[in-house]
Amino acid sequence: MSRIPTTYRSDMGKDDSMHYETFDISVDYGRAGVTGTGNPRLYAYLRDPSPEMAPPPRPAIVICPGGGYYGTSDREAEPIALRFLAMGFQCFVLRYTTVGQSSFPGSLLELAASVALVRGRAAEWNINPNRIVVMGFSAGGHLAASLGVFWNREFVTAPLGLKSEDIRPNGMILGYPVITSGEHAHRDSFINLLGDRYEENLALVSLENQVSADTPPTFLWHTWEDTCVPVENSLLFAGALRRSGVPLEMHILPWGCHGLSLATAETNIAVDSCKNWPEWAERWIREL
Repeated sequence: MSRIPTTYRSDMGKDDSMHYETFDISVDYGRAGVTGTGNPRLYAYLRDPSPEMAPPPRPAIVICPGGGYYGTSDREAEPIALRFLAMGFQCFVLRYTTVGQSSFPGSLLELAASVALVRGRAAEWNINPNRIVVMGFSAGGHLAASLGVFWNREFVTAPLGLKSEDIRPNGMILGYPVITSGEHAHRDSFINLLGDRYEENLALVSLENQVSADTPPTFLWHTWEDTCVPVENSLLFAGALRRSGVPLEMHILPWGCHGLSLATAETNIAVDSCKNWPEWAERWIREL
């Protein structure tokens, strides 16, 4: 672990500063029946209160960048964390293991352990332990949604030695997520995720079929013209949430390719109709 205090000079105010920390995420992959050779890390972007103020505990966001389970995108990592940090949230980026480093459920266990770490240190980090949101993009959206549907399943809790309530996300924010392993699948994501257990686990990780009343409230956004991960992924998940009575806010936007991140020039793809999604998500988190 390293700790590097720094000052964040966006719109946080001159009396606020950011502390940046990194944590190795330790998982016993063998207990889940898989091997793990990577080094998953959690990057914390923590907003410190002004010495003159004692603000109420903040919501926290654990961010899962996309990358097709082949790698993790820089564009969907720190830029997202800094944007939501400036809004007043404590933010974390998980660089989870990908193809060749672990297979399912390795990265899911890493995310679950990360949520448990954030919840366990909530008092120290001025976090409301009942407002921990997982956010994911593309394949990272599949990872975040996987925790949302599997948080109370024994194949996740048992290898970690944790209780379901330790790892339960209180909400999910999913941007153009990979969801289905069926007709509208982003096939390479599932090949990378499942490896030599592709046929064995393909149905299990088609998440529209795993939603239940225990799935947390969800904020979902996608673009109609996404040809890489078709919008049907989000539509299928929305339908499953509806049938299970899970609260959902959904935005289907007309224009924009896959992988928009913030949809601004800062993240290389500017689409005006999509760039307000962080403000919509901010409101949604505060209303949880």
